[in-house]
Amino acid sequence: MKETGAIAGASVAHSRATVDEIESAGGDGVRATVSDLLARDGVEEAFALQTCNRSEAFVVTDRTVDGTDALASFAPEVRGGAVRRLDHEESLEHLMRVASGLESLVLGEDQIIGQLREAYEESKSAGGIGPVLKDAVTKALHVGERARNETSINEGVVSLGSAAVRLAATEIDLTGGSAVVVGAGEMGTLAARTLDDTAVSEIVVANRTVPNAEFVASEIDTPAEAVPLADLPAIVPDADLVISATGSSEPVIEPRHVADAGRLVCVDIAQPRDVDPAVADREGLSLYDIDALEDVTRRTRESREAEAREVEAIIDEELDRILRAYKRKRADDAISAMYAGADRVKAREVDRALSKLESQGDLTEAQRETVEDMADALVGQLLAAPTSSLRDAAGEDDWETIRTALRLFNPEFDAPPETPGGESTGEGSAPDLDGPPESIAEELDD
Repeated sequence: MKETGAIAGASVAHSRATVDEIESAGGDGVRATVSDLLARDGVEEAFALQTCNRSEAFVVTDRTVDGTDALASFAPEVRGGAVRRLDHEESLEHLMRVASGLESLVLGEDQIIGQLREAYEESKSAGGIGPVLKDAVTKALHVGERARNETSINEGVVSLGSAAVRLAATEIDLTGGSAVVVGAGEMGTLAARTLDDTAVSEIVVANRTVPNAEFVASEIDTPAEAVPLADLPAIVPDADLVISATGSSEPVIEPRHVADAGRLVCVDIAQPRDVDPAVADREGLSLYDIDALEDVTRRTRESREAEAREVEAIIDEELDRILRAYKRKRADDAISAMYAGADRVKAREVDRALSKLESQGDLTEAQRETVEDMADALVGQLLAAPTSSLRDAAGEDDWETIRTALRLFNPEFDAPPETPGGESTGEGSAPDLDGPPESIAEELDD
C-alpha cells in the first residue's frame, strides 16, 4: 500500500546564516536543486526556494528517514548551525510564515509572494510538484494573501529596496543627490520607486538589457536615465548612492568603478553579491550588504508586532485545517487499502460458496443476496474497529500504528502476483506458512 507522503525540509536563511552561506546553499538554481533531489532514493516530490534571504529545499517521501537522508547533503558547505531541519508539520508552518512575510528580513515584504510562485513554477517544470507539495505551497500562498488582505503587515518599509534607501539616508543627505540603481528586476524596480519618493534629483537605472532599464525609468517621476552596465565606470564616480540588485553570477561593481568616486554609499542587495567586497577599501566609501539591513528593518519589525500576532493566528487556523485534511488522507489511504483487500477476499469466497451451493441445487435470487449481504456484513463488522483505531491514530500523529496495522492486515496478501515481464498471472498469491488459507470455504469443508 502506498501511503500519502510526508514533507521534510531544510532551510538556510538570514536568521541563522550569512549572505555567503545562503549563496553557497543555493547551488545551481531551483531546477537543478529539484532535479538533484528527485534523483535520491525515496523522493517522490521536491520543491526549492531561493531568494536573496534564503535557500530552502523540501522533499516528499513515504518514510521519514528517506526525507532526512535525501536532505542530509543539502548545503554541504554550510555550517550545521546555519541549517534548520524541518519535519512535516514544521515545513507546512514554515512555508506559511515565509509566504506571509514573517520570516523575511523586512517583516511583511510583498515580493516574497511572487518569488514563492516563481519557485513553484520552476519546481513544477522540473517535475518536482505532486499532490502533497501542491497542497502545501498553494495553502502557503493563500495564507500569504490573507495576511496582506486582513492585516496591515505590509505597511511601511516592505522591501529590501526600500530598506536600502532608508539605510542610505542615515549615512548621507539624499537631497539633490544622484542615485544609481543597478538592475531592472523586481528588487531594482522597488528601489527606484522608493528613491522616487526621496529628494534625490536624478536616478540612473543601469541594466544589461537597456529596454528593461528604460521601462523602470519611465515608471518614476524623478528625472531618470537608462544606461547599459558597460557605462558603470562612467556614472558610478558621480553618484552619491548606488543600490545594486542584479541576477549576475559575478560582481558587476569592481574597485576600478569607484577609483575616482567621492563620498559614496553602496548597498548590495543582490544574491550572489553584485559589489566586490574589495571596494570597501576605498576611502570615503561605505558598503552595506543584506546582513547590514537588519538594523534598518528592526524598527519596522517592532512596529508590526501586533500585526504579526494577527498573521500568526491566521497561520494557526490554516495549519490546523491542512493538518486535519492530511491526517484524514493518510488514514483514508490505509483504510481504503484494507477494504480493497477484504473486498477481493470477499468476492472470491462468495463466488466459491455460491458455486458449491449451486452444485447442491438451484439458488433463488433472494438466497444469493442473503449470502452476499452476509459477506458484506462480515467485512464491515470485522473492519469497523480497525477503521476507528486508524482514524484515531492519524488524529494523534501515530503513524507507526498505521504501518503496524497495514502489516497485520496485509491488504495486498491476495493480490495477483506479477510475472517477470510485469504482467499479472491472474492467480492468487500462494500463502506462506503463517498466511491466510487459500480459501476460507475450503477450510470450512475440511
